[in-house]
Amino acid sequence: MRSNYLFTSESVSEGHPDKVSDQISDAIVDLFLSKDPEARIACETLTTTQLVVLAGEIRCKGVYENGEWAPGAQAEIEATVRQTVKDIGYEQDGFHWEKFEFINRLHGQSAHIAQGVDAAANKDEGAGDQGIMFGYATDETPDLMPATLYYSHKILERMAADRHSGAAPFLEPDAKSQVTLRYEGSLPVAATAVVVSTQHAPGYDEGDKEAELHAYVKKVVADVIPPVLLRETEYHINPTGSFVIGGPDGDAGLTGRKIIVDTYGGAAPHGGGAFSGKDPTKVDRSAAYITRYLAKNIVAAGLATRCTIQLAYAIGVSKPLSLYVDTHETGTVGDDVIEAAIMSIPKLGGLTPRSIRTHLGLNKPIYRKSAAYGHFGRKPEGDFFPWERTDLVDDLKAAI
Repeated sequence: MRSNYLFTSESVSEGHPDKVSDQISDAIVDLFLSKDPEARIACETLTTTQLVVLAGEIRCKGVYENGEWAPGAQAEIEATVRQTVKDIGYEQDGFHWEKFEFINRLHGQSAHIAQGVDAAANKDEGAGDQGIMFGYATDETPDLMPATLYYSHKILERMAADRHSGAAPFLEPDAKSQVTLRYEGSLPVAATAVVVSTQHAPGYDEGDKEAELHAYVKKVVADVIPPVLLRETEYHINPTGSFVIGGPDGDAGLTGRKIIVDTYGGAAPHGGGAFSGKDPTKVDRSAAYITRYLAKNIVAAGLATRCTIQLAYAIGVSKPLSLYVDTHETGTVGDDVIEAAIMSIPKLGGLTPRSIRTHLGLNKPIYRKSAAYGHFGRKPEGDFFPWERTDLVDDLKAAI
């Protein structure tokens, strides 16, 4: 395996148009799961200049049944969407939480999909779709995430916090970051380049105000990335010059277009399925979460310093078609031994969709928090981010 190289990952802020769409879709997921833990949701969101459109299929007791909306349900959906945009901070001429046009095109779930997924007398609940899902963990950072993505997320999280608190009033919601690290011996030794493009108030693209913005961004980077990595860094801050028009007014946003930002920054394979807007019967979401959970616990248990896991499913079939573990020649035992150990742990239930949802507690309104700054590498708190817990370590060791 190559040990000396440059690698880059990017992140986008909560105000990026695609992330606005992701957060709206997951706010709808949370709304429906709060009404009915067994709700089925596939909600896609389009955002553009003063317009938000919802589309997709749903089934939710007390909200949408027998082809009819419950009284007040559509108004609650619209209020949820507008509150999500308000929380992000959009009060601009081209996109304002109070003023955008809202179109709801959600409708009932296909009966043909439902019959394959629902449990019945002679079958367990099946996977919500076919597909392959990957999980990954590495000991590069305390959160067991790739360092390039870890720092890219942290830069934008800090900038968003300063924007919301008023510490950086010249910032607007839309932003992107990118971090390039040089690796030697498979460990990061230097940040060779940092790119930050942030939407800003008028006037912060020239003179003293531009210098203030650049100094602020460099200070954030210095607070996030260890100084030992910043000795040879090249900075690119708003390299196009001006960034006043942004968010859905500057570019249309769609749910599910930032799947690499949501996962591992390109450091691991991706099965192609997005997360946001989907209830946990969709294995695009739940199986991606359990593979991260397994990979993280394998690394946390000291069984490897780096681990990739793949699962595969067929729609309507409960048992996974395959489980693949790759510790990239860092494992203390064989990868096949780890595979067998995973399938032998009773609480994992053979990694069926139902057992995944039960073990991780996924039928809860916990998803909007995951829709910006990555689904992985987050701190598990209460019901949130259960796939980031490391409570399987002892079970893995005992099984092996």
